[in-house]
Amino acid sequence: MQVPDSLLKKYNVPVPRYTSYPPANHFSDDFNGNNYGDLLIESNMLQPELISIYIHIPFCNKMCYYCGCNMCLAGDKHLIKPYIQALKKEITMVAAHLEKNRKVAQIHYGGGTPNSINSEFIKEINEYLFNTFEFIDKPEIAIEAHPGHLDEKYITDLKKAGFNRFSMGIQDFDPDVLKAVNRDPARMPVHELMHLMRSDNPEVAINLDFIYGLPLQNPASFVETMEKAVKLQPDRLVTFSYAHVPWIKKQQEILEKRGLPSTETKMEMFLAAYHFLIHAGYHAIGLDHYVRENDELYIALQNKQLHRNFQGYATRRTTGQVYAFGMSAISQTENGYAQNEKDTKTYIDKIETGHYATVKGMHVSPEQIKVREVITHLMCNKEFDWQEMADKLGITQEKLKTIVQPDEAAFSMFEKDKLINPKANGFEVTEMGALFIRNIAAALDPAYKEQKQKYSKSV
Repeated sequence: MQVPDSLLKKYNVPVPRYTSYPPANHFSDDFNGNNYGDLLIESNMLQPELISIYIHIPFCNKMCYYCGCNMCLAGDKHLIKPYIQALKKEITMVAAHLEKNRKVAQIHYGGGTPNSINSEFIKEINEYLFNTFEFIDKPEIAIEAHPGHLDEKYITDLKKAGFNRFSMGIQDFDPDVLKAVNRDPARMPVHELMHLMRSDNPEVAINLDFIYGLPLQNPASFVETMEKAVKLQPDRLVTFSYAHVPWIKKQQEILEKRGLPSTETKMEMFLAAYHFLIHAGYHAIGLDHYVRENDELYIALQNKQLHRNFQGYATRRTTGQVYAFGMSAISQTENGYAQNEKDTKTYIDKIETGHYATVKGMHVSPEQIKVREVITHLMCNKEFDWQEMADKLGITQEKLKTIVQPDEAAFSMFEKDKLINPKANGFEVTEMGALFIRNIAAALDPAYKEQKQKYSKSV
């Protein structure tokens, strides 16, 4: 597959990532803890009934210059213990409003760097969750981990705490690239870390995460990193596109001075990695995930049942409404979103006084829920059928189109540019079209307006 420069120039425009709908920049500052309390109560009567839990650990030992996360430096060690106590208190506050018969299907720790703090704190939170909620059989309990802070003891502690999926943020195997972005390399060889994770339980799943579009990277060097990754045989492999948003994250300006790859070079990196991974036996999921043939995500894709929420891609077995805890964490119930305070100390203070730390969010209208179903299905399954979706939503095809307001001119252009192939009641996304699927989704978003200061570019 070759991507003409003309298509890159045409479609490399700011569009939402659509990890949620409506995107987070639509959240209202007028949304408060009382509104969040209403969302919690309402969520008990909505589907999916299952619960997904997100735990945000904001602490990092140092700032990686590419970082777009909400984090704080762990030099403020005195905040860690009060933060853990606040997390447990927030969990208690939220759990009091959830029906006891609802079960947890997922726990996901993100950051920041979750494993930058003492493993005893992580174990303490998990034990609190296990004692507070009921769980489905074989829930997914995952943690994002920095390999620079992992050793045998820490991995043993995490497995004892119940984790059965590890996502290691490798970013790149080239030490010069890591140095350029202020990222510490792995403390131990990655293959040894993976062996420790699987040593007494071969069913432990391992993701390796990478970023392309960083200084000093080029297509050949990134393929070399992919070659090393495949030899390690991870269950899933993720190649994230570096999102350059220096108007939001000032430290990213440092990378401009160190030299970022051009849009064309960045696309060459993606394509080179894509072709290598497909040839190596992995299958593409969504924009950036690669999995093996027996992975439940690939099976779900084959059945057009792949789904996603703020936790990432999921099957219907593990998809739940998301209840998020910690600084800046975003909860995602079926009919709304709520985001916590982004300052760590302020978050702690609010929770300690018995108040939710909610600072923004929104109720999602019935029409927005329908648009969300359309966009989520497209982004996950790379195809769309108007009649199938209308039947699923219990409305007519004509009513659905009235709500979604598809941009017909844009779809004519997508077809002409071979990004989609028409079907009787919809379309399927081509291999090339998958690279621009955010643009295709935007043409099904009645609220989309190109806002260069609010979205990263599609490539």
